[in-house]
Amino acid sequence: MLPPGRDIVPLVDGSVEAAVLVPLFELDGEAHVVLTKRPESMPSHQGEIAFPGGKFDAALDADVRATALREAKEEIGLAPSDVEVVARLEGIATVASRFTIAPFVGFLPPRPLLTPDPREVVRVFDVPLSALMAEGVYREERWDTWMADLDVHFYELEDETVWGATARILTSFLAHLIADRSPNTM
Repeated sequence: MLPPGRDIVPLVDGSVEAAVLVPLFELDGEAHVVLTKRPESMPSHQGEIAFPGGKFDAALDADVRATALREAKEEIGLAPSDVEVVARLEGIATVASRFTIAPFVGFLPPRPLLTPDPREVVRVFDVPLSALMAEGVYREERWDTWMADLDVHFYELEDETVWGATARILTSFLAHLIADRSPNTM
């Protein structure tokens, strides 16, 4: 069981609340996570691999959980009624794009039919969690930044590199999964 997620303190003044959905489904007895690739035309995180998500909008969203579900519908056509939100992960903050992000884990029906909005997503794909934990896929670098040293996570997939906020969320989520494994639960 994941501990309840908590909000994160913004790293920079003027940060904007945002939320993402970490969509999971089972295929052939294995858990898969859904990821998207952002177009080069986006105002931030151009061409990066991301979870469906975006900015909190008080006019549309009751809370950041609703933001994650709304954005998943807008970006990849995932109906909120098809998502069972099962956990809120630890929030993260970004410096360059000035977001405080609330990640939510959601279970989906088996291999959902997803329809990406080409204005926000150029590709939607899924990856087995086991592939993310395979030897040689994950690496970490330590970067000197103007604020402090920063641990930067990377997942080198066959045809994409996951890094930045998405990789930080994945790393936290996978660490919880591994830590939760004990002889009594296997």
